[in-house]
Formats: sequence, structure tokens, C-alpha cells
Amino acid sequence: MTNAPMTDSPAQNSAFHGDRLRGILIVDLGAQYTQLIARRVREAGAWSEIHSATKAVEAAQHMDLAGIILSGGPASVYAEGAPQVPDELFRLGVPVLGICYGMQWMCRALGGAVEGGHTREFGHTPLTVDESKGLFQSVPNQSVVWMSHGDKVTRLPAGFQVLAHSADCAFGAVGDPERGFYGVQFHPEVSHTQHGTQLLSNFVIGICGLAGDWKPASIAEHQIQRIKEQVGETGEVILGLSGGVDSSVAAMLMHQAIGDRLHCIFVDNGLLRHGERESIEAMFGQHFGMDLTTVDARDRFLERLAGVTDPEVKRKRIGHEFVEVFREEAKRFTQANFLGQGTLYPDVIESVAEHGGQTAMIKSHHNVGGLPEDLELDLVEPLRELFKDEVRAIGRYLGLHESVLMRQPFPGPGLAVRIVGEVNHERCEMLRRADHIVTSEIEAAGAHHGLWQYFAVLLPLHSVGVMGDARTYEYTCALRLVESTDGMTADWGYLDRGLLRRISSRIVAEVRGFNRVVLDISSKPPATIEWE
Repeated sequence: MTNAPMTDSPAQNSAFHGDRLRGILIVDLGAQYTQLIARRVREAGAWSEIHSATKAVEAAQHMDLAGIILSGGPASVYAEGAPQVPDELFRLGVPVLGICYGMQWMCRALGGAVEGGHTREFGHTPLTVDESKGLFQSVPNQSVVWMSHGDKVTRLPAGFQVLAHSADCAFGAVGDPERGFYGVQFHPEVSHTQHGTQLLSNFVIGICGLAGDWKPASIAEHQIQRIKEQVGETGEVILGLSGGVDSSVAAMLMHQAIGDRLHCIFVDNGLLRHGERESIEAMFGQHFGMDLTTVDARDRFLERLAGVTDPEVKRKRIGHEFVEVFREEAKRFTQANFLGQGTLYPDVIESVAEHGGQTAMIKSHHNVGGLPEDLELDLVEPLRELFKDEVRAIGRYLGLHESVLMRQPFPGPGLAVRIVGEVNHERCEMLRRADHIVTSEIEAAGAHHGLWQYFAVLLPLHSVGVMGDARTYEYTCALRLVESTDGMTADWGYLDRGLLRRISSRIVAEVRGFNRVVLDISSKPPATIEWE
């Protein structure tokens, strides 16, 4: 295998070979943020898929495989129960890049040695490049990378050479260019590593030979074709339309694929934001001309949530009720055997250990973890393998207005997961009014630019206050302002002091039941964006 198998043939390097996607297989070995690797690969203009080690060989056979990346992970390669990388992956004739645990496993499997490190490396670490070509093409000789390891490679396999080192790690990056095997002890996928995106691009484009032509148009046309194939000539799809970015783009893709055989169902579950129902009916029913039915299920959902305080139970009950509504509506259509959803990749990864048994579940999403086992509708999820920014790019390609595309994300369970504790009509109305004050004030001031999300949360915490010279003992409202690019990691945002004062004053004065407003200054991680 050569170091750079790039050819002049567009067909060979294109994202499509027949009906198979040409791209990179990412093997999840237990890293919590393996999806960041997938994002970086796609940012380089190449398709990527994440699969567990147990499913990696099968996944490779269903792809037009250009290369493999082995993720990091918290285990030691010699520990009992550690994730196992199939040896077959090293015999597929494609380049392989191991990251942290992935590098250690590869080196050990190919004849090297790994031991517990006497000196551990965590955090920002200066790196010196010894071989400024191939994997490190256009990367400075001196830079800072993000290390997070206790074990380390102590002997390289035959054919490997040192590509970079740090003060405490002689084998900071290694490679066997002849076979196309590479390893880095640091994490190039995280933003803390300088030039990490360049390194991954070097692997994907320069070493694996991909053309970097995976664009929104490619994604959209591919998904439209997949919908056509899945639904067939006569099948009909019921789509739960919320009006958010995800369900809107999913609706556009399905509408282009099957036309009026798409039946959009908007469920008013009583957990919506201010004015949501009216705007959705106007946009999709009137403007886009889609078949849209509004189901008033406010009482039904609130009854199911009565007395429930556990957030996972909330999500599952809401998800179950959504499906029941869709089942009932589907009876109106003789060929409606499919349920469409706007599920995203982060939803899947956070909800279940989808790609690796070692990856921890964070929380379930109503459109991932809340579906019953006896679901009689086949799922159509054209966004399931995509990230939010990719979905927005597809929406632009399809002609959706920026007001829809840049609308801040809203969780499927709605206000139910922004009301900590029991959900009822009174609390929903309180939060709906407070949230409308937050969003309208921020947008009127133009302060929403740069914010990923901005909303109110109702806390079941009473505190003493003074209003009109009288003692009060009422709820607390939290402001959640976050900055992010994809929702997978996020930092807290801040507003002008005058704007914060105006929001706080209006909530306390206009929404009966609140006497205190607080600002959430938690990043993700360790917190999540939503409170539940």
C-alpha cells in the first residue's frame, strides 16, 4: 500500500460506487465522543460511519471502504473485558489510523508492546513532529495536542517508525507508510489539539485517497433515493412534524421522494412554545402545500404525565403517546406502513450505546428510546446518520428559509423536559410565558446571533421573595443560554447586563408564580444542554 493512493479518476474517489457509499469506517472502542471523529471526517468532505468493534467487519463489507479509524477508549488493551478489534480489519487492504486506545491496540496486535505508563499525560501537551509529510503534511514541527492516557506503547511493531513525540511520550505518533498503518497517542478530533483537523484531513484525503466531495447536495440526493427505495412505489409515510429544523428537513426530503404519499401529522401535546401551533400550520399546510393534519392531544398527554417526576419516564411516556397518535392517524391511509422521524446522529449516540458496548448511555430521546417493541410502522429516518449543521446545509440546498433553518433546537418532549419535576397545565403555562419573554427579548435585541439555544427552565424550587411589600414563596426560573456548533459540546453564553435585567424583571412581573430568576453557567460536558 502506498502512502497516497490518490488517482486522477473521479469515479474511483467519488463518494458513490454504485449504491454503496465510499468513505471511512470509524470503530468505536468506548470513547464518549467518538462522534467528534465522524464530524471531523465529514468536515474534510468525506462520508463516515461509526460502528462497534463487533459489527465492524460486517459494516466494512457493506461500504465501499477507503479507510478505517480506531477510536480511543477508557480501557487498557490488556485488561479483561477490554474492547477487541477484529484482526480482519488489518487485512482489508485499506489505511488504518489508531487514536489513543486504537493506536495501542493496533501496535500490540501487530507485534509491539503496551504497558502502564509510569508518567501519565493529560491535557495540553507540546508535540514535536519528526516526519513532516504524509500524516503531518502542513502541520508545524511544534504544536500543542490533547493527551489523555495512562498506558503507552513501549515497543513498535516491525515496519513502524516514529512520526512525532512529546517530552514524556517517545511514540506520540507512529506509522508504517508502506502498509498504510498509523497511530497517534493524542486526540486530533478535539478542538484542544492544534492542527488536529489538518491531520485527519491528511489521513482522509491524502492517505485514503478520498476526493473530499461529500457535499450537502450529495447527502440530499442520496437520502432521497434511499427513501424511494425503502417506501417503494405505493407506500405512504406518516411524519410527526414539529416545525423544528430536523422534522422540517426530513419532511422536505420525504416530500421530494414520494410527494403526496407523505402525510404530516402535527401533534399539539400541550408542551409547545408560544405560538408554535399557529406558525406550523401556516408554514407547512399553506406555504409548502403539504398534507398536514393537526391533532389536539393536549389533555391526553398531560394526563399521561400526571404525577411523573422521573425524566426518563417522561420521555418514554411522551414517545409512547406520540406513537399511539400516529398509529391512530395511520388508519386513515391504507398504505401508511411507515413512520417518518427527524432523528439525528447525536440523538442516537446519546440515547443508547449504539456503536460500542463500552459507551455510556446519557439519556433517551423520545424518537429513539421511547418507541414500543410492537411498533407496527417501519421507521424512515433520513437524518439518522447526520449532525445538526449537516441537516441545516441540506435544508439550504432544498430551499428552506433561514427562519426555519436557524431556529433554535427544541427537544421532542417539549417543555416537559424543561419543567423539572411534575408536569401539569399550570406549570406549562408559566414556563411557556417565561420562555416567550426570554426568546422575544433576546431576538428583539439581536443577541440570538451566536447562541445555539436560549430558553427558560422551571425549577421546582421555592424561595422567599418580597413583591408589593408582601412576602412570597414561589418558583425559580433558570435562563439557559448556550453556544455550540453541533450540540455535542457546548459552552454557556452571556447577555448584556441590561438585557438580563429586562428579562428577569419581566418574568417576575408578568408571570405569576415566579419570584426569582437565575442564570445557568454550566458547560456541556459536564452538564447537558437540557435540564432533563
